[in-house]
Amino acid sequence: MKSFFLKIFDNHFAEHYYKSEKNLSDESIDWLRVIPFIAIHIIALTAIWIKFEWVLLAAALGFFALRMFAITGFYHRYFSHKTFKTSRLVQFLFAFIGATAAQRGPIWWASHHRRHHLNSDQKNDHHSPHIHHFLWSHMGWFLAKRNFLTDRKYVKDLIKFKELVWIDRFDWLPPLAFIVFLFFLGEYLNPAYQISGSSMIIWGFFVSTVFVYHCTFAVNSIAHIWGKQRYQTKEKSKNNFLIALLTFGEGWHNNHHHFPGSIRQGFYWWEIDFTYYGLKFLSLFGIVYNLRTVSKSIKQKHS
Repeated sequence: MKSFFLKIFDNHFAEHYYKSEKNLSDESIDWLRVIPFIAIHIIALTAIWIKFEWVLLAAALGFFALRMFAITGFYHRYFSHKTFKTSRLVQFLFAFIGATAAQRGPIWWASHHRRHHLNSDQKNDHHSPHIHHFLWSHMGWFLAKRNFLTDRKYVKDLIKFKELVWIDRFDWLPPLAFIVFLFFLGEYLNPAYQISGSSMIIWGFFVSTVFVYHCTFAVNSIAHIWGKQRYQTKEKSKNNFLIALLTFGEGWHNNHHHFPGSIRQGFYWWEIDFTYYGLKFLSLFGIVYNLRTVSKSIKQKHS
């Protein structure tokens, strides 16, 4: 029982625990450990029994947008690819906001994503739909014991920040803090909108988190199967307009694999990239700076 709770609440313990297991298979799932992931989906369904209020939908959409931006702009384009620079304070702030989406910490996220780029759609790619089946590439990999581990050799630049290591180790704290915030927000808005703290939690956290999950996961699964391939990259990444809309620009996935170092994944003006627009806006105030873009020669190189 002690091991069960420590595995959930202390990721350092969980990593040591899984490393001690013999013959740990690629698709071995610790079902007790993923209870929170399953519970988030089940609890989100209770929204159908809550009296609908527009303010709840607005909260779900607003917190979806905020946390999607933290994942795409910072977990992905900053922590994983260093496509721009920012201060240590802003780095921590968006790491914390990103962690409220319950996709674990920024160091774990960046480690897995960097490994994905090195092995994309090859044997060691942990979420390729061409190596594994579709459901596994979409979310099964996220639940596997082996993939709870963080390969630190890929993230030596990040583990020097103690606050990021703390978020990674106790990645349940940001979602919990967010839930507490939503409860008090709902109670504060109650007189004006006739909602409760619990209803705000259901819509603001559980419903929006499920949508952030599956929109993000769709880049790994759908955007490696369906769409257009502008560039002949070494894997099967695709540009998918719908996924790009849902993920604020991440669906221009073939563009991204062609040149991962670009802060802008929609290479052309007609390729909508809300994450880039948001980061460009922050750069006007010096919050982010040294934005790296794709050169004209790389953009036009199709071989």
